[in-house]
Amino acid sequence: MFSRISGTLVDRNGESIVLDVNGLGYDVMLPPCVAEKIAVPAGERVTLEVFSVLNMDGNSGHFTFYGFTNAIEREFFEALLSVASIGPRSAARAFSQPMSQIAGAIDRGDHVYLKTLPGIGQQKARDIVAKLQGKVAKFLLIQDAEPAPQAPMPDFADEAMAVLLQLEYKRAEAEAMIRETLDAVSGIKDSETLLAQIYRRKAEKARA
Repeated sequence: MFSRISGTLVDRNGESIVLDVNGLGYDVMLPPCVAEKIAVPAGERVTLEVFSVLNMDGNSGHFTFYGFTNAIEREFFEALLSVASIGPRSAARAFSQPMSQIAGAIDRGDHVYLKTLPGIGQQKARDIVAKLQGKVAKFLLIQDAEPAPQAPMPDFADEAMAVLLQLEYKRAEAEAMIRETLDAVSGIKDSETLLAQIYRRKAEKARA
């Protein structure tokens, strides 16, 4: 299975992206800390290190691809997976802060900090420290890249945000939908058009 992917960013849905590679669309999951760094508009080229997971369902299976900006991030993800109580989705969710900060907490045995990571409770924090404490030196040394700055959203996007929050979308999800739509569709100048385009894109994804 391949370990790197390079293609054109087609779409973004929360913390997953679709890359077009020679006409094939690959859905790649991004840990939150990685997703913050891939702040490029649709049409830009993206290269990621990839970790592949085969998911079996009876006699059939499919791959889930997790993407990282460099091989050290992928290795840190693999280190989290070496903890018996941590699966791929849990590891991806937990990778929500810069790698050096998480590694530092592991090295210190800081259960309190680790419990602030999504999906990590008291027992998983203990498991992570028991398995990895004293084994994370290389992850402490890396210089974590600053997240790419995001362009400010237009004023009318605030109105759309308010509507989406009333419809019980989470703020992060609503902001992601607004930014993706503004990047993908040109000429939007008011909240009604923006909401209509968000609905259209969601409907298209549901039919795909």
